[in-house]
Amino acid sequence: MIDMENIRVNFGVIGLGAIGPRHVDRIRQFKSAKLAGICDIKEHRLAKYDSGEFLKYTDYHDLLANENIDVISICTPNYLHAEMAVDALSARKHVVCEKPMGLTSKECKLMVHAALTNNKTLFVVKQNRYNPPIVAVKKLIDEGQLGKIFMIVVNCYWNRNKEYYAQSDWRGKKQLDGGALFTQFSHFVDLMLMFAGSVESIYAVGGNYHHPEIEIEDTGVLSIKFDNGIVGSLNFTNNSFDSNMEGSITIFAENGTVKIGGQYLNKLEYQNIAGDAIHVAESVNGPNDYGKYQGSMSNHDKVYENVIDSLTNGGKVAVSGIEGMWTTEVIEAAYKSMETGERIFI
Repeated sequence: MIDMENIRVNFGVIGLGAIGPRHVDRIRQFKSAKLAGICDIKEHRLAKYDSGEFLKYTDYHDLLANENIDVISICTPNYLHAEMAVDALSARKHVVCEKPMGLTSKECKLMVHAALTNNKTLFVVKQNRYNPPIVAVKKLIDEGQLGKIFMIVVNCYWNRNKEYYAQSDWRGKKQLDGGALFTQFSHFVDLMLMFAGSVESIYAVGGNYHHPEIEIEDTGVLSIKFDNGIVGSLNFTNNSFDSNMEGSITIFAENGTVKIGGQYLNKLEYQNIAGDAIHVAESVNGPNDYGKYQGSMSNHDKVYENVIDSLTNGGKVAVSGIEGMWTTEVIEAAYKSMETGERIFI
């Protein structure tokens, strides 16, 4: 349990593959947090850490049995998120879950139910919400300065080559990975929902154009109608030649047009708005760098700052399990549309 007198939160991390070490590093940077345990089924990953610094486990159930741990961070392959989160919540731990929260809306509902039943908090990692241009544009929208929004266009042109999929035995497999919308582009879906609200319906097309070694799509286009009448599109591919090209969100509204761009939603590329121009501080953090490829912006320090603040000071949860579930519902509907060729109403 959290000692409110000393206000220190004890964490355990499950999964030390691509993103797990980033969680380990960020937890260790906070004086009000302590990394009490780590877990991975591959012992060579555990061996990279000093054995005297924290406890090590190869079975996550043993980690959950540690009564000194308050929060479990789940950084495992996509298909394990829901099961591990429900187990952790049922063990009366708070949970920080990497994206995607779950691969089906049913999984997500089980996670939310487990959190409510056990009176624990489920935090979903959506670190791009902390990008300075995202924060600035969200403030414009919340304060009504852009007025009525007409359309949102999202373009995600990334590169994931054959080597990327060969690095792990779960990537690219339909039942384990879920698809590119889950693994690469769920952050972009989340931001569309944050800016535009809930979705009425979606029509999607997609396919595998350049990756015969995988079972999932590498390219697609989503046409979205939101409940408030906003229309949107999301164009995505993992076939940008050689390297990531762009991740952008353009918003067309009655009082202005803005485009958040760069490779990682890290630049305010265009603004033409009524009133004063907005100024965006340059991002300190770069993208998550995995050597041969890069991912989204690395704002996991902000994620953990929010977790600690929420648990010790009663701060607002940045991204709840309900919000994470909404993203999965939209992606689930997009895949259903790709399969049936029909517009899917949510």
